[in-house]
Amino acid sequence: MRARWRHSYLDGYATPRLAKLAPNLVAACFPLMKLLPARFMLDRAEARGELMPGGHIVETTSGTFGLALALLAAVRGYRLSLVSADTLLDASLQRRLVALGARIEIVPDADKTGAQRARLARLEAIRSGHPEAWWPQQYDNPDNPRAYARLAELLVRTLGAVDCLVGPVGSGGSMCGTSAFLREVFPAMRTVAADTHRSVLFGHAAGSRLLRGLGNSLVPQNVDHSAFDEVHWVGGLQAFAATRRLHREHGIFAGPTSGAAVLVASWHARQHPDQLTVVILPDEGHRYQDTVHNDDWLLALPGWPAVEAAGPLELQHLAPLGEATWTCIAWQRRSLDAARRDFGDGLAPDALT
Repeated sequence: MRARWRHSYLDGYATPRLAKLAPNLVAACFPLMKLLPARFMLDRAEARGELMPGGHIVETTSGTFGLALALLAAVRGYRLSLVSADTLLDASLQRRLVALGARIEIVPDADKTGAQRARLARLEAIRSGHPEAWWPQQYDNPDNPRAYARLAELLVRTLGAVDCLVGPVGSGGSMCGTSAFLREVFPAMRTVAADTHRSVLFGHAAGSRLLRGLGNSLVPQNVDHSAFDEVHWVGGLQAFAATRRLHREHGIFAGPTSGAAVLVASWHARQHPDQLTVVILPDEGHRYQDTVHNDDWLLALPGWPAVEAAGPLELQHLAPLGEATWTCIAWQRRSLDAARRDFGDGLAPDALT
């Protein structure tokens, strides 16, 4: 009983509050969404005997999953080693992770693609020296999407029917997991992905990305491409403008990943006024007080202030555009191979900078 009480305060991080942004648009606002899969994965690993008391956890992370692991490791008494890139882990978050007891290793990310391969190589080096360590493998572990049964249950219990689910895609866990569970109840529900230009998840060639926290430079096994009806690529400037507007108009202090998702979801809700759209907002804005929520930082960006787009540019071919643009394509539940065949390979040069 005592141990259960000690851990219960973390429930608040992993439970979203539901905010009505429009008559037919509801946001699931998480303080720290990645705690939901992190805790489920640890619970399953402990139950299978893969993670023993006092054990060692190792993972590569862009930030929020690492924070979730650090909170759990501190509470449950595990050692934790995290690998990140110098473009991903801001100083304030790094201090918090260290304060929670995590050991941090940073690899350079000269081309600003996320340095996934370098991070994984460093992770393997750590594992070779600590063969007993447990690796959650958030990108490929099926317990990641399975964890979102809890979110799907909350949405069904609170809202009833859900006609469309919108959210950012990174590891694939939240959108593919939540969508799969909701479609057991609502098989016709539409699922819409928010990605960003030069993320490889939906067929673009890897490249420098201004918008971080979603997208990827590798395609995780947990991304089920056939789950998606539409894919939207939101440039950083469009996401930043939407993030600031979300705070100004609704009082929701979120990160730019959430801003990108709200941009797409608001447009979809306007296009389908008789349907209920739900959007997943995975994080709060505290990490971005010195960047996206800082006027001086924004004014130093080329192209800022951005002209906010009223809607996406609809494409017939996979093509990354510039950071001031927002594009979409009718994915229609294709596999990635089928999309590349039907829409091109995504290797076309930027048409707009």
